[in-house]
Amino acid sequence: MIARRGGFLGSSLSRWLTLPAALALLAIGASLAPAQTSLTQPSLGLQEQPSQQGAPPPSQSAPATQPSPAPSESPGLLNEMGKMFDKILPPLKSPGEAIDDLNTRAKETAKGAGEALSRLAPGSIVKGRTICPVGSNGTADCKLGADKLCQSKGYKDGRSLNTDSRETCSAKVLIPGRQRKPDDCRTDNYVTSALCQ
Repeated sequence: MIARRGGFLGSSLSRWLTLPAALALLAIGASLAPAQTSLTQPSLGLQEQPSQQGAPPPSQSAPATQPSPAPSESPGLLNEMGKMFDKILPPLKSPGEAIDDLNTRAKETAKGAGEALSRLAPGSIVKGRTICPVGSNGTADCKLGADKLCQSKGYKDGRSLNTDSRETCSAKVLIPGRQRKPDDCRTDNYVTSALCQ
């Protein structure tokens, strides 16, 4: 069995003391790292030649090379990806421009919704049952039926909201043994509710 010294309090105390010590060592190492790198880097793009025994010193007649200008863009994967995103993505707006654009859209939407509601607001829904007269082309004209329903309730005109249909036959159909003919029955359409104005 392993014996522990200090119990719970002793182990946590030692942990708390080692944490600041480790942070201090990291800070010292970080402050020394730039100083060491600046000593090992050659200045002005010139590299020092390692000295050899018996080798003559470099001649002064050769002109010193000028450092090349720094490239405007650094080549690499991240730079190329940045160019790609600049081409693909639209430029971002400032927060003020984005809010102004949002406000403009909201005003236009509210204006359109207000106009749509104003067309519906004065009217009311009326229920009843009025036949749709047959139009010149042989189909039921429920617009006229809706107008008649609304006029019977005191409104000027209306639009049909709900319709119903029923087959109406002449009494000839009820004669026993008689063959039914195509013109014995007709389908009547009725307006049962309308939006009146």
